[in-house]
Amino acid sequence: MSVRGVVDLDVLTAEGVRWGILKGRAVTVLGLARSGVALARFFADAGASVTVYDGRTEADLAQSIEQLGGRPIALRLGPDVDPSSAWADADLIATSPSINPDFPTAEPRLRAALRAVVDAHAADPLRWPALVSETDLVLRMCPCPTIGVTGTKGKTTTSSLAADLLAADTAHPAILGGNIGIPLVERLPELTPEHRVVIELSELQLPTLSHGTTVAVYTNVTADHLDRHGSLEAYRRVKRRLAELVDPAGALVLNADDPVVRDYRPTTSAPIVTYRRGLPVPPGVGVKEGWIVASAIGRLPAAGGSGVHTGAGGRIMPVAELRIPGEHNLSNAMAAISSALLFGVAPEAIRQAAAAFTGVEHRLEHVALVDGVRFINDSQGTQPDAVIAGLRAFPRPLVLIAGGRDKGVNLSGLGSVAAARADAAVLIGESGPAIGELFRASGMKRVESAASLEEAVDRADEIARELLTARPLPGVPPVTGPATVLMSPAAASFDMFVDYAARGRAFRAAVAALAERRRARGASR
Repeated sequence: MSVRGVVDLDVLTAEGVRWGILKGRAVTVLGLARSGVALARFFADAGASVTVYDGRTEADLAQSIEQLGGRPIALRLGPDVDPSSAWADADLIATSPSINPDFPTAEPRLRAALRAVVDAHAADPLRWPALVSETDLVLRMCPCPTIGVTGTKGKTTTSSLAADLLAADTAHPAILGGNIGIPLVERLPELTPEHRVVIELSELQLPTLSHGTTVAVYTNVTADHLDRHGSLEAYRRVKRRLAELVDPAGALVLNADDPVVRDYRPTTSAPIVTYRRGLPVPPGVGVKEGWIVASAIGRLPAAGGSGVHTGAGGRIMPVAELRIPGEHNLSNAMAAISSALLFGVAPEAIRQAAAAFTGVEHRLEHVALVDGVRFINDSQGTQPDAVIAGLRAFPRPLVLIAGGRDKGVNLSGLGSVAAARADAAVLIGESGPAIGELFRASGMKRVESAASLEEAVDRADEIARELLTARPLPGVPPVTGPATVLMSPAAASFDMFVDYAARGRAFRAAVAALAERRRARGASR
């Protein structure tokens, strides 16, 4: 193997890239999905000689190749390509987060080849190239404070709201990325020390990190992606990674209502801020007399230090002003507010920005109110805790649409809550029959199946309208509000859709088609 001189990641900086430190260096990018495309463009624009490897064919990757914009990038694509040949002369290997020698879900041949090069680099770092993920590269090179947000559920809502709250301080532009939005490597050239970067971090990205964030925020840690990590304990170890790496001069923000997360305290010497749905424990954020309140939180050194000014009794904002539904979203809001306070954002600015926040796509997203039936898109509800939170966020009458590809997660705790909170369920996908058995065994009286999501939307709408017009039982008050159709699948999407976002878009389209049919029928009368 002839190497012109491997790239030393410990001395690689954004300023150095601007000055041409990567010019002419051979860089291999593994994977041509969203992060891989961003990495390839970044390195090519920095003057590197870029080679991309992906086991899929050129035809399968046509859209991704087009996004490279005609840059002079060598492509090594297809199942017949030996992956190790793609980095034969590389000075650096950069990867998408899903490509990891330790993930059993990675393609076996690529996983074995990567393990060999990682072991070789560990034995002789001056001769063999390092392996770096897109997220780790960003954290190594980022010139400004960073806020990393992770958890099993709630991280996208928390990240999005945290970015909005930080942006309320116009002196410090806020950027949102990571597992959401544009890969942050493409934003590196524009970042200055005055920026604030919020990074949503998934269990895919965390194992690849060697550098932490200024602030680490945890929503909750339950069970998910056991197919990739093998056990609940292994998954929880992965999630701890962000707490272990947090900057000692930063802070660790923990959900004190979550039994796993609150035990992350011993992992760091950084100051700890907690949040909970009860009275705050200093330093922390909590709820008192219908208000979100803060107690004894100080600004970070990166934000100038000193205390945080709040209203009387630490008041930040009334809980009732939040527009994102559910107790879990109250927790998410307090996590984001904790982050903003650490960076010195004024409480009144936090209140205005938080009150204006209406949520994000595919997470208890209000789609439409169609003649008294409210449709909610929670396509990201792929594991039981998320579905339970959605069920608890809305009153009855409620019809649940669920089902998809089984993720190997224990759903037993979902049955009793679904039976208690939902009046009926319409089930789809591979896991639909098993979920139906669980719901019936838990006492749910009305469980139906549908061959497609469109059919499920139509059937759920019919059931919801029956519930709205049904005569109330003795002692039960009549329905005064809308009925809710909640699509929260408790399953992955891959049996019917390319991803959860495609499933969510299909749900919205089915609701729009339903609304149009009802309008047409009304106009024809």
